[in-house]
Amino acid sequence: MIKQILCLLLAVFLFTVFSAQAQQPAKIAKIGWLGARSAPRQGGYSTGALVEVQRTLRELGYVEGKNIEFESRYADNVLAKLPSLADELIRLKIDVLITPATPEAVAARNATKTIPIVFLNVSDPVADGLIDSLARPGGNITGFTTIGAVLAGKRLEFLKETVPKLSRVAVLWDPQNQASAQQWKECQLPARELGLQLHSMEVSSADKLDNALNAAVKSRSTTLAVMQSALFGAVRKRIFAFAAKHQLPAIYRERDYVESGGLMSYGADQAEPYKRAASMVDKILKGAKPADLPVEQPTKFELVINLKAAKQIGLTIPPNVLARADRVIR
Repeated sequence: MIKQILCLLLAVFLFTVFSAQAQQPAKIAKIGWLGARSAPRQGGYSTGALVEVQRTLRELGYVEGKNIEFESRYADNVLAKLPSLADELIRLKIDVLITPATPEAVAARNATKTIPIVFLNVSDPVADGLIDSLARPGGNITGFTTIGAVLAGKRLEFLKETVPKLSRVAVLWDPQNQASAQQWKECQLPARELGLQLHSMEVSSADKLDNALNAAVKSRSTTLAVMQSALFGAVRKRIFAFAAKHQLPAIYRERDYVESGGLMSYGADQAEPYKRAASMVDKILKGAKPADLPVEQPTKFELVINLKAAKQIGLTIPPNVLARADRVIR
C-alpha cells in the first residue's frame, strides 16, 4: 500500500513538473540593429539590409514575436549619435547586436565587451581595430568583411578601361568613416600604377558636398570614384545630378547606386553578407562564441553598368568592359 502511494505521489510530482515546463513560454531572442542611416522606408536605399537578415533568419526557423524580436536604432546620418544609440540598445539586454558598417561596429565595440556583435560590410576589420585576425577575431565580435579597401583599386582600373585617356580622378571619401579613409589610402598605389592623378574630395557632412564637387571640376578631374560612406548613400541623387551636369563618369561600390541612377559599380555581392550574418546570429544564439567564428569574406563580386546613365553623359562603354558586366541596365 505504501509503495502504491509513493508511486502515485511520484507520478503527481512528475506531472506537475512537466506541466509547468510546458506552460513556460519559449525564450524570445532579442536582436539589436544599429544603423548610421535613417530608418528605412519602403523602396528606400536602406530598406534591404535588415529585411534580408530577417528573411534568412525566418528560413532558419525564427519567427518574429514567437522566438525572436528586433530592436532597431538609426542615427539619421549623424555619426555622433551612434555611441548613445549603442548604449541604449545595450540597456535593453539584447542577445546579439548587428551593425551594418564600420562606424556602427566601432560604436558597438566601444559600448560592450560581453554582448555578441556581428558586423556587416566592414572594409578592413583588422586595420579598424575591431578584431585580432580574420581567422581568430577574438573578443565578442565577428562578422563579414567586404574587403572594400582592396577593391578600391579595382574600381580605378574599371574607370581607366572605360575612359582609356583618363589621367585625373576625383575621389569622394569621408574622413570620419574608417572604411572610407582606408579605401582612400588603398587607392594611392593602384593610381600610380595606372598613371592616374587623384584629387582628394574629403566630405564629412552633406553641406560640404557641393563645394567639394565644384572643386573637383576646377581641378580638371574628368571622372569620379565614390568611396564607402552612409553619407554618400543619403546624398546620392545630388551626386548623380552633378555627374550628369558635368558629364563625369562615376563608379561606386554598391549596385544600389547604379539601380537608382549611377553609371557603374563594382563590389561584393550585396545579398551575401546579410545571409552569412544571419547564419552567424543563429550559431551564436545556439551557443557559439563570436571569438570562435572566423570573419567571413565575399565569394561573389559584381560589375553593374547603367547604359541609361552612360547615354545621359554621352559616354560609350567599351565592348570589353560591357562584356565583363554581371548586370547591364538598359
